[in-house]
Parts: sequence; C-alpha cells; structure tokens
Amino acid sequence: MQASDFVVGVDVAQKELVVARYPADGQSEHIANAAAAIGQWLQTLPEGCIVAMEATGPYHRLLAELAHAAGMCVYVLNARDVYFYARAISARGKTDRLDAGVIARYVAEQRDRLHRWQPAPGVARTLQELLGRRLMLTKQLVALRLSLHDVPALRTAALRLEQEYRHAFETIDQELERLVDSEPVLRQGVQRLRTITGVGAQASIRLGALFSRIDFDNADALVAYSGLDPRARDSGLRQGTRHLSKRGPAPLRRQMYLVAFAACHSKALGPIYAQLRARGFATTQALVILARKLLRVAWAVWRSGKDFDASLVGHSAACGKT
Repeated sequence: MQASDFVVGVDVAQKELVVARYPADGQSEHIANAAAAIGQWLQTLPEGCIVAMEATGPYHRLLAELAHAAGMCVYVLNARDVYFYARAISARGKTDRLDAGVIARYVAEQRDRLHRWQPAPGVARTLQELLGRRLMLTKQLVALRLSLHDVPALRTAALRLEQEYRHAFETIDQELERLVDSEPVLRQGVQRLRTITGVGAQASIRLGALFSRIDFDNADALVAYSGLDPRARDSGLRQGTRHLSKRGPAPLRRQMYLVAFAACHSKALGPIYAQLRARGFATTQALVILARKLLRVAWAVWRSGKDFDASLVGHSAACGKT
C-alpha cells in the first residue's frame, strides 16, 4: 500500500486525540493534544500519508500544522459533511473511536472532491486568530450583559467588566490595523474593500485575510465557500424551499449579514433591499441575498484593484449573480 492510500482519521478534543485508520484495522490510539505527543506519534506514520480531522475551533489547529510540517497530506473537514455522511452509511453508534473511523473512511472515499488544507500565510493567519478571539470576547460580553443587566447590586461591577472588554477590543483592533499596515498589498486591498457600502474595519480585514489566504477562481466559488449558497429541495413538479448550505465558516456569514444590514440603510444599496422586500422576500431573506451580492462585490473589488462603484451593482462587472 502506498503512503497516499493510508488514511488516518482523528477525532479531536481539547485534551485528547482519538485515532483510527482506513482500511480499518479495528484498533484505535489515544494521544494527548499537545505538541510533543503529536510530534512523536507523527513519526510513526509513513511520510505523505493522509491525516484528516474535523474543524473544531482552535483544538484541531495544532494537529493540522504539525502534520503538514511533517509532510503529511492534511484535510480539515466540515463537521456537517461528516455528520451527514455518517448518517448515509448508517454508522452504528457514536463514540470518539467510531467518529475517527468515519472521518478516515469519508476522506478515503471522497478525497477527489476535497481540498487539501494549507496553512495560512503568516500575517493572514495572525489576523484570522485575532478576529476569532475578538468574536469570542464579543460573545462573552453579550452573555455578561444578559446575565447581569437585571441585578442592581452587580451593576457597578458589570460596568467595570465592560470597560475591560472594551479595552481588549481596542487593543485587538490596533493590532489588526498594525498587521494590515505591515503588508502593502494587503493594506491596499483592505482600503479598497472599505469603499464598499456597509464594509467597515472588521469586515474589510476579515475579507482581506481570506482573500490573501485563498485565491478563489470566481465569485461562485467564494459564495459556496462561505455557505451563503442556496440549496434546492425539488422533486418532480414540486419546488421546495431553498435553504443555505451553511457549509463554510460561520463568522464569515455573520460578518456579511452585518455588512448587508448596514448597507440596506444606505442611499447606494437601500433601493436594492427595498426591491427585494417588494418582491415578497422576508427581512432575513432579503438581507441574506444582499449579503451574498456584497460578497461577490468584495471579490470583484479585490481582484480588479478598483474601488467600489455603486452604479455597477447588478452588473457582472461589479457583483456577478444574485
């Protein structure tokens, strides 16, 4: 068996990795999710073999980076895809060992249509990590407000905590801007993205980091990556309701939704939102359509090297398809 036919599936948790192999040998391994333990284990694998795992927030990154550095072919999978694949093959039960086996089998059977994982360039990677931390702090602040807003005795303490969070946000934002400024090409691209109606500092940096990391062939590929692509559910003469695939990174979808929310109140793009509502789309539906359109616009602006021109919205030169 060639190394490229040897697939290792890994179920990743915060403290432990559970490993299964394909073709299945009935065995599993338990490894600490720590650099030294992972490094020793990788030395036991044939160079060039496939190591696959689900995306699990920050917990899978160490394994992916070390496996790639060791010369392995790395796949980081969408958890939803693996879940539905497990249902399709009638996986018997759900344990860490069985999950690792499903991951290995999925990649062995589907790798021709999967994309290998590649580490992000230095600055883009750091931007991605900082944006992730900022989002995490935002969620914590929202939870803090919800839990303490109706307790008068804790109001002063809650305000002090909010001030500390705001200080953390300011520190992160300053570092994000410093990193962007350190890369002239990235800085110019981010500045152009900010000419798009509704795109602010965070959205422009998130999009700039994404475009620096992945060279999308076209706007359709970007929309599919984001999970903002609608999926049909038709059968015969029946036309079912369209739903978003949601296969891509949730923070990107959330960011573009916020961009659309800001843009829908503007003079430049407000009429497009109004037209969508007049056609019978609900508020959320109209905002999602506008978010998808703006994502196409962002790709066009990044690739063309030109600032946003609101007069071109609706034309292929600016945004492609709806």
